[in-house]
Order: sequence, then structure tokens, then C-alpha cells
Amino acid sequence: MKKFLMVGLGNPGPEYAQTRHNIGFDIVDAWAQASTSVFSAARYADRAEIKLKGRQVILIKPTTYMNLSGKAVRYWMEEEKIPLENVVVIVDELALEIGKVRMKTKGSDGGHNGLKDIQAVLGRQDYARLRFGIGQHFPKGHQVDFVLGKWQATEMEFVTPGVERAIKLLETFVLAGPQMAMNQYNQ
Repeated sequence: MKKFLMVGLGNPGPEYAQTRHNIGFDIVDAWAQASTSVFSAARYADRAEIKLKGRQVILIKPTTYMNLSGKAVRYWMEEEKIPLENVVVIVDELALEIGKVRMKTKGSDGGHNGLKDIQAVLGRQDYARLRFGIGQHFPKGHQVDFVLGKWQATEMEFVTPGVERAIKLLETFVLAGPQMAMNQYNQ
């Protein structure tokens, strides 16, 4: 059975719940919920599993904090014997408008500390990442407060359909590959 690893990045703990920086957690949570799968505590991450047309998809939410995400990614790739081409890392992206999704199969960390650590641990940049737009609506010098801030009610009308689109993109990645997923869903 073909296996995939979907890594939603975020920070553990109630103080980070529903923050922009935790959209990776929110996306894998929504996907697990839609598939009636439940997360349980495991080594370096909370883990859930879903089946999708004969494929096994492991969803993880690293419990290592964002800046140490690489340890969890490497552990679960090795534990589940999942090749890098079947891994997707899901992150927040300031450079995209709220709710927009974009997948790339390689690239730099773009200043994202979670991606920076994954790249350092894996020693490579050629893994898929799904970037979810959080916008750049903050005064100069307040980027950290914005990223770690909770979504505003007015933003949810963009976030909710964005999360649904992200899940469709990830399902397409699993069933038809990255090229098809990018062609159909990149915005």
C-alpha cells in the first residue's frame, strides 16, 4: 500500500490554538475530522491515519514546537518508511492573501522557522510544501504578534473555504500526484 505523510506545522498548547501560525494543525485536524479519524499522542507528534482509495495517509502535528519540526518529520518518515516524494509539509504564508493555497515541490524556507529546521534536519529542499495564505495585514515591526495572533471573525470567510481547498489539493496530491494537484488548486 502506498503511504503518504502529511505534516501540519504549528505549536502545541492551547495558547497557540486557532492562531495564524497554526493553520497547518487546523488543516490536518479538519481533514482527520472529515474522515472520522482521531489524533492520538505519539512520539514527537500527534498522529492520525486515513485511508484514501487504497492509499494510507499518515497525518501528524509535531509536538516539538515549530522551530524543531525537522525531528518529527524525520522520525515519522523513517518509522513509516515514507519516501520524501510522498511527504507534504503544510505551513502558513505571509506572502499569500488570506485563504489562498499554493503548493511547490521544492524551494527555500522563505524565512519560515519550521521549514528552516526541516531543511536543516533532512539536508534537502526538494520536498512538497503547501503554503496557506495568512496575508500581511500588520503594522511594521508587529509581524510576530500578527503571526501568533488569533484569526479575526472577518477573516474566517476566507480561511474556511481555504482549508477545504487545501484538503482537496492534498487528496489530489495523494491520488494523482503533485503536478495535477498544483495545476488544479494553486492560486
